[in-house]
Amino acid sequence: MGGSTRGPGTLDGDEVLGQSPYERLSQRMLDISGDRGVLKDIIREGAGDTVTPDASVLVKYSGYLEHMDKPFDSNCFRKTPRLMKVGEDITLWGMELGLLSMRRGELARFLFKPTYAYGTLGCPPLIPPNATVLFEIELIDFLDSAESDKFCALTAEQQEQFPLEKVLKVAATEREFGNYLFRQNRFCDAKVRYKRALLLLHRRLAICEEQHLVEPAELLVLLNLSFVYLKLDRPAMALRYGEQALLIDQRNAKALFRCGQACLLLTEYEQARDFLVRAQKEQPCNHDINNELKKLSRTTNELVLCDSFISEKDINLLEMLSFGRSAKWFSG
Repeated sequence: MGGSTRGPGTLDGDEVLGQSPYERLSQRMLDISGDRGVLKDIIREGAGDTVTPDASVLVKYSGYLEHMDKPFDSNCFRKTPRLMKVGEDITLWGMELGLLSMRRGELARFLFKPTYAYGTLGCPPLIPPNATVLFEIELIDFLDSAESDKFCALTAEQQEQFPLEKVLKVAATEREFGNYLFRQNRFCDAKVRYKRALLLLHRRLAICEEQHLVEPAELLVLLNLSFVYLKLDRPAMALRYGEQALLIDQRNAKALFRCGQACLLLTEYEQARDFLVRAQKEQPCNHDINNELKKLSRTTNELVLCDSFISEKDINLLEMLSFGRSAKWFSG
């Protein structure tokens, strides 16, 4: 993340003025703890709000000891970093304070004094006693799960007291959580989050004047549910949620495509063709839709050939049996 072939622990000009690399670096860093125990240097600015307490964060990080090229700890090798909850999953006090100062997309360098890192004892054999450590942290995204969890714990009657804006925000958070879990191939967990979002939105659909505001959010969740059930190899449920999405938007290409995929898996080939052709009409150049139609065509052609082969065998068998009976009659 640092953009240099040398690790942040080995800065250029280590011996200038008799100062160590971290001592020189600290002089141009911002004190965010109030006692210079946690210092920060922004490498790339982020955008939006800062991380909220109890949020779940998605970060890439690497930790370095002074004078060392390679990190002693890093999650940058992972394709998809693990979502971590502030206050629960983050063990370093300094990292927690640092994250609370960051915005989405921000890349920053931090120095943590021992009190905010590994303490007077360190963490043998990797971390020596009283070590100041440097961390480079990139905040990819964060989700405010605390607000959502508290709201979902309320009764339906209590939730109805809140304005629609609050409900839509919580439902969007639940859906975002589901999307993150989906990307990690945790499909069952994603399904639970999507269903929580759908339940919240369904409760507000009863209020007629809010329906036009709720339906766009509901459509997104229904599309997600249809997709996740396809991943769970439950095409009947995928079809069910896809058809519910079409009740909101009958020309929605994604809903038509999901229904077509589900019908193909259910061997409902005519229905699959109907959905996929309608999807293609909405998005003629969509690669996935066109490929699914080709897949359907291949499947049906193979079935026709198989049926023809069986019919020909049946005819031959009947002819043989008929010939056998005739020969027996003549010989008798």
